[in-house]
Amino acid sequence: MEERLFVIGLAMGAYAYASRQWMKSGAVDTPAKTGLWHGIFCALSAFAVVWIVMMSMDSRARFVAIAAQAVSTTEFYPSLAAAIVAGVIGLWRGRSKGVEPEQRRYFLTEDLDWAETVFSAMILASVLMYFVVQAFKIPSGSMRSTLLEGDHLFVNKFIYGLRVPLAGGRVLPLRSIQRGDVIVFRFPSDDPSDLHCGSLQYGRDFIKRVVGLPGDRIQVSAGRVFLNGHEQSDENYAQYLDGTRRQPESVHAHELSPQRYQEIWQSHALDRELQDIQKDYFGPVTVPPHAYFVMGDNRDRSCDSRYWGPVEEKYLKGKAWLVYWPPSRMKTVQ
Repeated sequence: MEERLFVIGLAMGAYAYASRQWMKSGAVDTPAKTGLWHGIFCALSAFAVVWIVMMSMDSRARFVAIAAQAVSTTEFYPSLAAAIVAGVIGLWRGRSKGVEPEQRRYFLTEDLDWAETVFSAMILASVLMYFVVQAFKIPSGSMRSTLLEGDHLFVNKFIYGLRVPLAGGRVLPLRSIQRGDVIVFRFPSDDPSDLHCGSLQYGRDFIKRVVGLPGDRIQVSAGRVFLNGHEQSDENYAQYLDGTRRQPESVHAHELSPQRYQEIWQSHALDRELQDIQKDYFGPVTVPPHAYFVMGDNRDRSCDSRYWGPVEEKYLKGKAWLVYWPPSRMKTVQ
């Protein structure tokens, strides 16, 4: 969302700059020009409002933040329709009331003030959300009982370093990612048609716990996690709803050599390749450099690295920090 807010801010900033220049030159000197300029402002405002509302509804419903490289049609078309309607109304209003110079100045000044306010607010909000802190809502039970459906939390986006726009790297980290950290990341795929766990995951934000760091060897056997050959018996945050009932091990996994298994998993294609991949038996794999193996605390109900591979650093957004809603569950995330 922060990228979209930045774009809205830039658009309003450009409108405000042009308005100031035209006010100095007196270029908007007829009812028709007044109507056109007021219509543009109304169209921009309506597009921005509907866009933000649609993004908010979408993210609350599915914990989704569409990647900056793609615009969802469910966001764009309603926003465009609202912009057209508002633009026509603004054009008519400015044209009908912009006969007198005083009225034209009123429209320009009023629109300029609002444009500059929106510009400042959107740029500040996008910078804060991109570099400092952002709010998210938990939609599913994959992190039970650490985080429940409906929990609202803040994500610390600078603890692992400030994101470098476009480059994908980070600078000035306060500390490195550690095992046990609960992190938020964009789904590790750049293909919008990717199907994982039965649905499209491209652009979605996920929240999981870091189980493996670069170089760690991870295996899951009978539902239990083994790290570098040792069973992780101290995971007091993990829960297993299926108890001791475990699925039989997949025969297809044994048809692959260890090298091929690692290669397919690392390329985010394991669940597509095996098709009947199972949560109870996985690996072993080695976590590649600059990547992490993540799992949900609700181990039997989590779509995670067992299915779609490692999370590379470029997809990382930040560390889950504080549950702020509902008040009865207010706490730091451990």
